[in-house]
Amino acid sequence: MGRGPLIILSGPSGSGKTTVLRRLLALGELPLHVSVSVTTRPRREGEVDGVDYHFWTRERFEEARRQGAFLESAEVHGNLYGTLKSEVEGPRERGQAVILVIDVQGAEQVRRQYPESVPVFLRTSTWEEYERRLRGRGTEDEATLARRLATARRELERAGEYPHVIVNDDVAMAVAQMRDLIARHL
Repeated sequence: MGRGPLIILSGPSGSGKTTVLRRLLALGELPLHVSVSVTTRPRREGEVDGVDYHFWTRERFEEARRQGAFLESAEVHGNLYGTLKSEVEGPRERGQAVILVIDVQGAEQVRRQYPESVPVFLRTSTWEEYERRLRGRGTEDEATLARRLATARRELERAGEYPHVIVNDDVAMAVAQMRDLIARHL
């Protein structure tokens, strides 16, 4: 069994990364490991520590970063996010495809270290759809929503850096495209 591929999934808030990933996993067709990121942001209602994120204090995060525990890390909207090396290397050695759901800053760091990675940018076809989806969550106040939308605009400008772009206007189609892309790299 060879080393599993490293799939990077990026896209603006509201592009459907979590939805596409959950449906892909529900298919149960591919040997996948989803890397659980670490964050210092507060847990949202319904989120589970160790499943959705590893929720850490800023102090714990910064100490782990000083010790070199992260493959990548970034500050986004005033919170720290990072990928632990331990979430990636073991599963890949066992032949599993590892999926990182990370922002464009983190993706850039990982791509430099792993040029063989498979970067995928998930987006919608219209700007209005991002705003509709983010407002539909009902989890952010107007100031936070404005910051997320501003970040989304900047991230969309970087979509051209990704060799694979999937438009997520139809979730089933986006899931099928992700499944096919991963299967080609196994």
